[in-house]
This record gives sequence, structure tokens and C-alpha cells, in this order.
Amino acid sequence: MDRQQCVLVLGATGYAGRHIVRQLHDGGYRVRAVVRDKQRALETGAYDAPALHGRVDEWIVSSDGSQLDASIMTEVDHVVSALGVTRQQADPWTVDFLLNLHYLKLAEQQDVKTFMYIGVMNAATGTSTVSRAKHAFMEALGRSSVRAQIVNPSAYFSDLTEVFNVARRGMAFGLGNGSVQLSPIHGADLADFCLAKLSDDAGTWDVGGPEVLTYRQVVQLAFQTLGRKERYLPIPGVVASSAVWLTDRASPRAASLMRFFLEGIQTDSVGALHGHRTLGEYYASLR
Repeated sequence: MDRQQCVLVLGATGYAGRHIVRQLHDGGYRVRAVVRDKQRALETGAYDAPALHGRVDEWIVSSDGSQLDASIMTEVDHVVSALGVTRQQADPWTVDFLLNLHYLKLAEQQDVKTFMYIGVMNAATGTSTVSRAKHAFMEALGRSSVRAQIVNPSAYFSDLTEVFNVARRGMAFGLGNGSVQLSPIHGADLADFCLAKLSDDAGTWDVGGPEVLTYRQVVQLAFQTLGRKERYLPIPGVVASSAVWLTDRASPRAASLMRFFLEGIQTDSVGALHGHRTLGEYYASLR
């Protein structure tokens, strides 16, 4: 009887990571997850991301993953990393680049078959620390002896929850007329895409949900779902840049995340359309 394939999941308690763990478990894989807080992992995550209770076969609990050694890769066939800084108090370069690089070196030592990284679209042209750290790791992964698989999603539904929350307060903001296009994707649809690619050859894939929307249409959808008249305030680029500059004086980390977000709504990010969950359905569930 063939051995059940083992997948090590990094960033397992994040929005994408939780959906990926569930999809792997349901797909018959043995799941080994690295987490900082097991109790938190057992509970439902933010944006209704699934709890990991009953879905992880082996737990590796570590507050500092850089201290882990190659033993965590024993009998691992595939690594999937959704590891990255979002809202937590951490340095993007330390997590998105250095920590992922540490795990990649451990995977190389144990001859792991594939290393799949959940990145971000347009990282090569981004100027924020977040984008630069992600792009640096993608470059390192591409040169690795491990088969490199890079999945770059468009905006997550979780990211666009903030648009809905702002609309609930009565006013939405955006850069210019909001004509930038994106293809928002639900975490479950992203996980389905990742699972389908897991045993493929090396590659890089830009992926989105089942529909293409402009940022302005996302705003309109939020107001329509709430049954309110749309109120949209366009912010000039120079004002946004000034806000980043002022924030950087007080908190470089916060400024980097702000820059990452602002660049995201200034650049088209439409991937291959995948899945069936729509943003309208998600907004309706929030209402």
C-alpha cells in the first residue's frame, strides 16, 4: 500500500492557510502544520476561515520557526507556505523572506518534492517592504533544487471585507475613479486551485475568483448589499503618498503595509478565473 503523502503547511492559521489545510485534509493528505498557538488554530479564524480541529495530523508548535531544524521535513512530500505578514506586529522582511528562506533550505536538505508559495500579484514592481520581501523569496525559490510552485492570488475576500465595513459606516474611499481591475478570490477557491497544482511541475500561476470587478464596482457592491446609496470619495495620489510619508515617521511597518495596499488598488491584478464563490455572496453573508 502506498504511503499517504504528507504536506507541511506554513502559515496554517492565516486566512489562506486554514482553507488550504481543510482542502488537503479532505483530499486525503496527511497534514503537518507549523503554528505558534495551537489553541488559536483549533478555533474558527478571522473572516470565518475554518478551524483546524480534526484536520491536522501532526502539530509543530513554535513561537520562532527559525529555530526549527530539518527534522520537521522528515517524510514530507510537499511544502505549502502561506506564511507572510498581514496585520500582526512583525517585520515583513524577517517573515516573508528570511523565515520562508529558512524553511526552503530545510526542504532542500530533505529532498522535498515541491515547495508551493502563496505570493502576491505584481510583487516584482511593488516598492513596499512587503512586496520586496515576497519578490525576493520568489526569486530564491525559483533558483532552488526543490520544484518551485508559486501561486499569486488577486485580492482575497478577507481583504475586501474592509471595503464592506467602511461602506457600513457610510463612506468609502479610493484612489482616483476606482477603475483598477481585480478578480477577488475566496480562500476555499484558492485552496482548491492549490490542491489541483500540488503534484504538477514547477510553475507560476496568477489566479483569481470567478469574476472581474473594478475597485469602484466592489464599492458599489458593498453599498448595494447594505441597501444604501453609494458615497465614494476619490483620494488624489499625492494625498495618499503624503499619508504614507507621515505614517512612516511614526511606524515604518504600518507605512509599508499602507504602501502595499495603496499600490494594490493602483495596479490591475486579474488572474486566471477560478472557482464559483462570488464577492456578492460573501458580502451578503456579512450583512
